[in-house]
Amino acid sequence: MSKKILIISDAAPFDGQRIRESLDMALIFAAIDQDVSWLFTGASVLALTQGANPNSIGIKDFFKQLKTLEIYDVDSLFACEHALLEYKLSTEQLNVDVDPLSYQQQQRLISEHDHVVKL
Repeated sequence: MSKKILIISDAAPFDGQRIRESLDMALIFAAIDQDVSWLFTGASVLALTQGANPNSIGIKDFFKQLKTLEIYDVDSLFACEHALLEYKLSTEQLNVDVDPLSYQQQQRLISEHDHVVKL
């Protein structure tokens, strides 16, 4: 039986490998037929921008894989509305389609999932 799993990212894109680890986790859960959602909060919303360029600092570009999540049935992507405003981002500036959520909507999203993993 499939479980609803929510991954929450809050780290900046180049703050260690936490975004990469979240991506790997999303793909692993999807591979074993779990219902995966991903919420980007805080500085992690910067990982969704078109200007993210990890190659410039010697990191393999895994941001391209974010665009392929839909192929793996990871199509429930969300971003903190406040974080988008804080970093002056609109959804049109992002590489992937996300649903912006208020704090209240985020709390509801969390409560709807069987497991929540925060990286």
